[in-house]
Amino acid sequence: MSTRMHAVSQRSFGGPEVLELVETERPQPGPDEVLVRVRAAGVNPADWRIRSGEVRRFGEPPFTLGLDLAGEVEAVGAGVSRFGPGDRVFGVALLPRGAYAEYAAVPQDRLAAVPPGLDLVQAAALPTAGLTAWQPLTHHAPVRAGQRVLVHAAAGGVGHLAVQIAKARGAYVIGTARAAHHPFLRELGADELIDYTRTDFTTALRDIDTVLDPVAGDYGPRSLAVLTPAGTLLDTRGTGPDRTTTRHLAAELGLRYVEFGFTPAAADLARLAALAERGQLRAAVAELLPLAEAAAAHRLSESGRVRGKIVLSVG
Repeated sequence: MSTRMHAVSQRSFGGPEVLELVETERPQPGPDEVLVRVRAAGVNPADWRIRSGEVRRFGEPPFTLGLDLAGEVEAVGAGVSRFGPGDRVFGVALLPRGAYAEYAAVPQDRLAAVPPGLDLVQAAALPTAGLTAWQPLTHHAPVRAGQRVLVHAAAGGVGHLAVQIAKARGAYVIGTARAAHHPFLRELGADELIDYTRTDFTTALRDIDTVLDPVAGDYGPRSLAVLTPAGTLLDTRGTGPDRTTTRHLAAELGLRYVEFGFTPAAADLARLAALAERGQLRAAVAELLPLAEAAAAHRLSESGRVRGKIVLSVG
């Protein structure tokens, strides 16, 4: 059996053109790791932020990008008890050994089983965006039946999953999105929609219990204006000055503000899978591109006009 594989690597920070398809050594799983034969890899905004050098927490290149993956277990480390060869799994790769590759060695606590009714492309679209929607809406500001939840960028990767999760928990769900996306969001269960290009949501809404904001910028301070006194603003995107301004304003107003970053967690991945199996959660795949076209996938993602998710087909 060959010990080589194809992967998309980068040798420097920069634009999409730094991504190149290379042949490299197949990773070996550590004691608590699972070697996954990757069939599909999700593309997230975090990927191109890392590629460009905006986010540098993973050190200097070369490395392989990609957080989200789905595929079959090829082999397991000596300490792995939850999975065996042939099992279908999905989850979050551990950078810098990312998911844009034919094989990835992933800690078992970052993986969950793919239910029988879920295909691997759909599964690969779920982990990062799904956890970014699920964890704040269930752990940090648990949504209850009858609450009013506002989701910004509702047609985006995080947003369209947040709409479905909040709806599954019994909320009245409002989304901001361009009018062209409104039929799509109504199919997902949104109760009310606001075209942000024509209407300022702060003039149209009041008494919101929870706002999920993957946009940041001025959306944070403006969102505080529509909350109930006991409401919560969940910021899944803001950085630096964005968060500083919103944090100070929330404190002045006595409102709850949560700065959120997702945690790869097998239990939460399993809950997402259960929702998907029951038909309450569907990742909309806007584009399915071959692994060799990772640069084109990044250009699409950076455009900010993707409805749902982009996925790379690995084979």
